[in-house]
Order: sequence, then C-alpha cells, then structure tokens
Amino acid sequence: MTTTITSGLDSYFKISSRGSSVAQEVRGGVVTFLTMAYIIVLNPIILAGVADADGKFLGGGSEPGSGFATIAVVTALVAGVITILMGVVANFPLALATGLGLNAFVAYSVASEMTWADAMGLVVLEGLIILVLVLTGFRKLVFDAIPRQLKTAIAVGIGLFITFIGLVDAGFVRTSGIAAPPVGLGIGGNLAGWPVLVFCIGLLLMITLYSRGIPGAILIGIVATTILAGIVQAITDTGAGGGDPTSKGWNLNVPEWPDKIFAKPDFGLLGDFNLLGGFDRAGFVTAVLLVFTLLLADFFDTMGTMTAIGAEAGLNDEDGTPEGAQKILVVDSLAAAAGGAAGISSNTSYIESAAGVGDGARTGLASVVTGVLFLLSTFAAPLVEHIPSEAAVPALVVVGFLMMSQIKNITWDDNDIAIPAFLTIVLMPFTYSITAGIGAGFIAYTVLKAVRGKAAEVHALLWLISALFVLYFAIDPVTRWLT
Repeated sequence: MTTTITSGLDSYFKISSRGSSVAQEVRGGVVTFLTMAYIIVLNPIILAGVADADGKFLGGGSEPGSGFATIAVVTALVAGVITILMGVVANFPLALATGLGLNAFVAYSVASEMTWADAMGLVVLEGLIILVLVLTGFRKLVFDAIPRQLKTAIAVGIGLFITFIGLVDAGFVRTSGIAAPPVGLGIGGNLAGWPVLVFCIGLLLMITLYSRGIPGAILIGIVATTILAGIVQAITDTGAGGGDPTSKGWNLNVPEWPDKIFAKPDFGLLGDFNLLGGFDRAGFVTAVLLVFTLLLADFFDTMGTMTAIGAEAGLNDEDGTPEGAQKILVVDSLAAAAGGAAGISSNTSYIESAAGVGDGARTGLASVVTGVLFLLSTFAAPLVEHIPSEAAVPALVVVGFLMMSQIKNITWDDNDIAIPAFLTIVLMPFTYSITAGIGAGFIAYTVLKAVRGKAAEVHALLWLISALFVLYFAIDPVTRWLT
C-alpha cells in the first residue's frame, strides 16, 4: 500500500524525473514552512494595530490588537489552502501567504481612506484584474518579453534581498537611528544580546552542514537552533525586543514552551469585504490609483519570485521561464483575491520558498506539505508563535548565497544589460522592495537601448511596462495632482 502511494505521488508530481524523492520533498516543505511561519504573527502585528477611517480595527473591537488572534488564524488558513493549490495545480515548490509590504500599504494607505471592508474589497478587485490579465495571456507575454539576463539579475537581487531580510530579522544588522550610516552592525557597531549569538551559531551550523553535503542541512539547522534558543531562553530569561532597534531581546517570538499547544481557531474574518465600497467612500480617482499601486506591486513581485525559485530549482527553460508558468500565475492571482475576500490582505508568492528549494524541494509536493502545516497551525498557533526568527532566518542567508551564484551569467562588459542588471540587483535590498528593483532595471534598460540607437531591440511590452513603472515611482505627486 505504501509503495502504491509513493508511486502515485512520484507519477503525479514528477518527483523522480526532477531528481528528487518523497522524503526530500517533505523535508523541503517543512523547511519552507518554518522559514515563513513568522507571517502568522507578523501579519496581525501590522494589520491589528491600525484603525480605519471610522476608527475601527480589523477583526472587530475599538482597541489596537483586539483582532490579533482572528487575523493570525485566517492568515494561516488562506496560506495553507492557496499553497496546497499551488502544489496540486502548478506542481511548483512555491508557497504563498499574505504579502509583506502589500499588507502595510493596505493598512496605512488604503484603510485610512475607508473602512477595512472597503479596503479588502479593493484587494479582491486587484486580484480579479490580475486573474483576467493572466487568463488573457497578457501577464505571460510580459514575462516572456523580459530579456534573460534581466531575469537572472532579478534572481540575484532577490538573493541579496532575502539575505538582508535574514540579517535584519536576526538583529545582526540594525538601523542606526542616525543619517549616516543608516544601518550598521548590531547595536552601536557591536553585536549584542543572546538572540544574535543564537543566530550566529545557527548560521555557522547550517553553513557547516551544507558544505559537508549533509541531506536536510537547512531543516536540521533550524530545528537544532530552535532547541538552542529554548535552552538559552530558559537560562537567561531574555525578553522580547518589541521592534526596538536597541533591544537585546528576541526579534519576534520568545522561544518559550507555550502554556497550551492547541487552540480553537476563529475564522470570523472570512468574507468581510465590500467589493466596490472604496469607490463610494474615497472617490473614484483615489480608489483607482490605490488599486493600480496594489496591482503593479503584486504583478511583478510574483514574476521575480517565481523566476528566482525556478532558477534555484533548475526548473526554468533556456529563456529563464519556469515550467508551468501560466498555472503558477493563475494560482497567484487567485491568492490575491482570496486574501482580500478573507479579510487579511493580498496573498502572494514568498521568496522564502527558496529555503525549501535550497534543502531539496523540486516539486509541488513540497508546497502541499507546507500548506498542510499552515492548516495545522490554525489549531497549533500557540506553538508556532514560539519559534524565534533567529532560528529560522539563517536559512535565508544560506539561500541568498546560493542565488547569488547566478550572477556569473550576466555579461558585465555590455553596459546595455550590465547597468540595468546592477540597478535591479542593488535596489531590491536597498529599497526593501522587489518591485522597485525590477522597475528601475526595466526603465534603465529601455532608456539605454533608446539613447544608443537600439530601440528596436526592446519588446513593445517593455516600453509599456517601463512607462507604467515611471507612473508607479511618481504615484504620490500624480495622486496629489489628480485629487
């Protein structure tokens, strides 16, 4: 019976043909979940503390944080369902959850103009528009119009970006609080605090295991570092950092054994959206501009992410396009709408999936495993909330190194591609935005080709997209002018 099940999984997910195994896929799926499980806590931190235009907080209540538990549970639920869908439909090792950056934009720029239900309605609308663009083939056409070496630059830039995320989340790199330098090593140029030490040990452990070719190096590193964090916490009684850049506490979760492991989930946010309410509340022009901003960010974030994941997994074709790209984009579009319909902001593809790929994931089975763990976490939220980011983010640094290795495929003595590639790579970590890096690269590429008399080499869609990115970067003055 077990052999039959394994054979069926192998046939459906093409496990053997992609050079993987069921055990390898399961391990990769677990690693991806552990690396991005922080969103279960971080999304409610961002959404639960902001009041809408009527002074109400997401999830009900008139006090900041009153809807925290509900937001956390629904965040895990939607991530689980959509990630399983990605695995089953697209057979791609890519996990999805509420988009960071997108959720902050929804909270601080959209909900401030209307009710939370109205804001989520605009998110649903944005997702439906992207779905139409995918089904008509437009999104795929745009992807195919991007030069291969720019796709490579996107993957490299994302590698640096997730490395920076890992270093910041660990407290290894922090904001300095002064104009120059804006960031620095630890606190005042020195590493300080037990959590940073745990991160450093975890990173060294993962590097050692990976360099020695130990199967499951990243997963072993996360589990071992989590155990170490628990021991350190028991001895030192270190508290939470609370987002303070000068704190020596744990960045997000304190690694203590919870009072209870399971809790009954509350799905009360599901369906809490008003599709067209934002147009009545904020006005047509403002609502259109808000949808456009969401649309552009969501549109290109996923394209960059799936390119990077496909490259790392060896699933891209000679043009740098991932296998099953159309299906990947359809599921991602549904995820955006589903996040809004569930009341927890747009869901999108996560670059943290690269951690699972780095540990061997090559098929959609890994995504199914990640999705199931998200669904289980709706009941085990108290346990998941106690995995410290310092134990998981060393994986991002290791995977960042793996993705950086692709930089050798860029022709650095050709300024037409080298300068756009450079801007794409450096602006992702420096602006903390995948979209900003892609936009700058596209604009630079089209401008350079034009001024060097090679405009005919630029695909027509790239001209259109570059123009839209100019509007994207100038969205604030344009909004002020139109309103």
